[in-house]
Amino acid sequence: MRAVATVIGVTKRSAGILVYRDRGGRELLVVHPGGPFWARRDAASWSIPKGEIDAGEDPLAAARRELGEELGTELELADLVDLGEVRQKAGKVVRAWGARSDFDLTTLASNTFEMEWPPRSARRQEFPEVDRAAWVDADEARRLLLPAQTAFVDRLLEAIGDG
Repeated sequence: MRAVATVIGVTKRSAGILVYRDRGGRELLVVHPGGPFWARRDAASWSIPKGEIDAGEDPLAAARRELGEELGTELELADLVDLGEVRQKAGKVVRAWGARSDFDLTTLASNTFEMEWPPRSARRQEFPEVDRAAWVDADEARRLLLPAQTAFVDRLLEAIGDG
């Protein structure tokens, strides 16, 4: 049986921002999801900073909010470009923008979530939504990102003249 990211027939929607900078070469900011499920996963498990769009919320406003929550700081964004949407394997639709900015990885202070861990233990533990962030080149971003999100790398590079 295939898992689908829906609630009573409504597709889950997220929005995010693929941040880039130029430091002797183009670098893209990717984040690794926190929590025990992702702890030992690397390739094809990272993401752009993103999160769910609240009911009635503007997708770009959601993307900016999620970027701040996942990094722990507000970034000044320049050269914003719409990267469109992708549908991830489980059915969630992700809308993204690209933007030029900078971020000091040592300041990462992600918001947290709580879950029962270990399973069926009745113990609740808190985990960061994002446990790591990295500046990587386009090839490494394609290797690390969830497969559907690699399209955002190509769209961004095409939009800013590296495609």
